[in-house]
Amino acid sequence: MPSFDIVSEVDKHELTNAVDQASREITNRFDFKGLDVSYQLTDEEVTMRGPSDFQVSQMLDILQSKLIKRDIDVRCMDIGEVEENLSEARQVIKIKQGLDKEDAKKVIKFIKEKKLKVQTSIQGEQVRVTGKKRDDLQTVIAALREEKLPLPLQYINFRD
Repeated sequence: MPSFDIVSEVDKHELTNAVDQASREITNRFDFKGLDVSYQLTDEEVTMRGPSDFQVSQMLDILQSKLIKRDIDVRCMDIGEVEENLSEARQVIKIKQGLDKEDAKKVIKFIKEKKLKVQTSIQGEQVRVTGKKRDDLQTVIAALREEKLPLPLQYINFRD
């Protein structure tokens, strides 16, 4: 039976490259000259530091543009609040990896509402969709792309 998996993943290598490009851009920009600003990437977070919330918001715009250029969907970002103290402002952005249970249930519910002849199942951090016809699976993918869900989805392991 034909099947495919629905996942929500971010390519770590492309994420690293986007953060590096954003760091290079803020070192070269005139409005950031002489300021103590930085991006710091950990496993699932990007931390931006700057002297004020205005600079941090500009840094966010730069980072988002670099992510878009690297084909990373900005919907994978969970943007936190700007934390300001006397010396600096910082903002933490969590990068969402995988489908959690609630998001997987939303995807399954959407597929069931379309009343297509496919079966869905949650397998860890992905949703497996199985059907008798390849056309039904392609209809599911097209419907999910049109829906514009608040999370980036990729479709992998398409098998006949």
